[in-house]
Amino acid sequence: MASPLSLPPPPEFHDLLAQERLALFIDFDGTLVELAPEPGAIDVPQDMVDRLHRLRDTLDGRLALVTGRALDDLESHLDDITVCRAGSHGVSRLFADGSRLGRAPEGLPDAVVGELREFAAEHGLLYEAKSHGGAIHFRGAPEKEERAVAFARSVAEAHDLHLATGKSIAEIVRPGADKGGAVRAFLSEDLFAGSLPVFVGDDTTDEDGMAAANECGGFGIAVGERDSDNARYHLSGVGAVHQWLEL
Repeated sequence: MASPLSLPPPPEFHDLLAQERLALFIDFDGTLVELAPEPGAIDVPQDMVDRLHRLRDTLDGRLALVTGRALDDLESHLDDITVCRAGSHGVSRLFADGSRLGRAPEGLPDAVVGELREFAAEHGLLYEAKSHGGAIHFRGAPEKEERAVAFARSVAEAHDLHLATGKSIAEIVRPGADKGGAVRAFLSEDLFAGSLPVFVGDDTTDEDGMAAANECGGFGIAVGERDSDNARYHLSGVGAVHQWLEL
């Protein structure tokens, strides 16, 4: 596992564009926008959609946002976004025009949602309902992380579901919901075929996406101060990501 301080910065973006048929897969929270105490409290620049559309055009369409947020949630922060995108940790995938890539995933069973809601309410934590999952947030109560993760793991195991953990979050999703699956799915499409995949993300949930990029001949870029098993390069934070992408 590499420390971010031991990883070099990535090659200049314009140099990569000149040398490769590049495809970018980018996380949202903590990578394109700063993290916030609650998911709805993020500060998204007013011109973010325009910036992303320019980046999409620079890449001839080979740009995909890959986020833990449900897509309807992501789109509520990015009005009229027309880039490829994958939500709920990559399991729900849309092309830029809004048409679906693959099947629409299932939501969680009502019993699971009820258990998660009850636990969050009892412990003063935030429960976030998602189209294809459910998350307990403990950013405001880090001392409750161990208990929240253990509870979510027990629920996931009892219902044959998958637990995804990240920065101050424990989320239950359907099996197979990881960001690597989204990378592989988009790379199988003509638009992305033959490209060099680069995955950029700040959280442990982005490691699957970086691993998939590595497997397909590309690389990962870790954002922020965290260790990474799969990143080749490092950027210090959201501002550095914007600078590197020339957003």
